[in-house]
Amino acid sequence: MHQFVINRYTPIELFGYDASFTNASLWMVIATTLVTAFLVFSTAGAKLVPGRLQSLGEISYEFVANMVRQNAGTSGMPYFPIIFTLFMFILSLNLLGMIPIPGLGQFTVTSHIIVTFALAAFVFLGVTLIGIFKHGFGFLKLFVPSGVPIALLPLISVIEVISYFTRPISLSVRLFANMMAGHTMLAVFGSFVVGLGVNVGLAAGGVPLIFMVLLMGLEILIAFLQAYVFAVLSCIYLSDSLHAGSH
Repeated sequence: MHQFVINRYTPIELFGYDASFTNASLWMVIATTLVTAFLVFSTAGAKLVPGRLQSLGEISYEFVANMVRQNAGTSGMPYFPIIFTLFMFILSLNLLGMIPIPGLGQFTVTSHIIVTFALAAFVFLGVTLIGIFKHGFGFLKLFVPSGVPIALLPLISVIEVISYFTRPISLSVRLFANMMAGHTMLAVFGSFVVGLGVNVGLAAGGVPLIFMVLLMGLEILIAFLQAYVFAVLSCIYLSDSLHAGSH
């Protein structure tokens, strides 16, 4: 389970806080570099008839743009760059966690709750500030659903407030739990392949190997799905902030 261990490469302390450059930091730098390179090269020298790389870049752009339009409306399009960045960043981290790199090993940044919570807190604070700046005190209408009987309004409002402030927790735990559980299962079946193959025979190690192949395919799907869910929920939260006055 060494793939979940944080290792400090360069110890750094800022104002009494540990700000060391770790393997998690390195993998985030790698993910950012790969995404940046992909977008730069896919848009450089764009042609009327796109090549494979340009097509992939355009598909990524349109996929997220349609996601924002469908869940936040056209008023959410000014925030498309943020949603697109979150989606591509999380997707790259999820996929990189499945690829062992010589000299670096394998590490899944999104299997750490501190990283996913930081991303979720960024979304939560961002959409909250957008709602306050756009609607002022009208933003509080988000916690007062229309059509609710007066007698039930205090209870419903309390539930809405609790639900709103648990958003960053649910958003972060969903991503963290799925990625950690999947990679833990891969590690367990990987140990079965080696253990049974060495101690019992190659045929015995073949059964867990088949499960590993199937799990790997499932993990690739989950990597895309969890990045998509995180981005979709961010769009929904953004929509609530943009249209709070209409609630």
